[in-house]
Amino acid sequence: MSLPSPRSLFRVTAAAEMVTWAGLLTAMAMKYTGVTDAVMPIAGGIHGFVFLCYFVVTVAVWIDGRWPAARGLLGLGSAVVPFMTVPFERARLRRGEPARHWRVLEGEPGERTGAQRVLAAVLRRPLVSALVALIAVVVVFSLLLNAGPPTEWGR
Repeated sequence: MSLPSPRSLFRVTAAAEMVTWAGLLTAMAMKYTGVTDAVMPIAGGIHGFVFLCYFVVTVAVWIDGRWPAARGLLGLGSAVVPFMTVPFERARLRRGEPARHWRVLEGEPGERTGAQRVLAAVLRRPLVSALVALIAVVVVFSLLLNAGPPTEWGR
C-alpha cells in the first residue's frame, strides 16, 4: 500500500474542510431562515467528522515537518474559521510545506522525538493505524454527538 504524501494528504483534507464549512453554513442558513431543519444534523455531522480528520492530518504534518508550535496551532486554528484551511494550506505550499515525502520514515530512529517515533510507527503500519484512528475518531465523534450542539453544553 502506497502512502499519500504529507503534502497531498494535507491538501485534500484542507479542501474537504472548506467544502464541509460551505455545507454547514448552507444548512445553518436553511435552518435559521425557516426553510428546513432536516439538513443541519447531516451537514453538522459531516463537517464534524472532516474537522477531526483535518485535525489529525495537521498534527501529523506538524510533527513530520517539525513546525514551530505557533505554525502548528495556526494550522489547527484555521479549521475554526470558515474557509481558512485552504489559504493556510496554500501559504504552506508556497514555502514548500508540507514535504513531498514523510521525513519521519528516514534517518536514524534515535534522532527522533517521541511524537516522531509514534508517527513513524503509524506510517509503517497504515492499515492497522487507519483502523485504530477510525475507531478513535468514531468514539470522539460519538461522544460529541451525545453531548449535543456546543450551544447546549452549559445547560
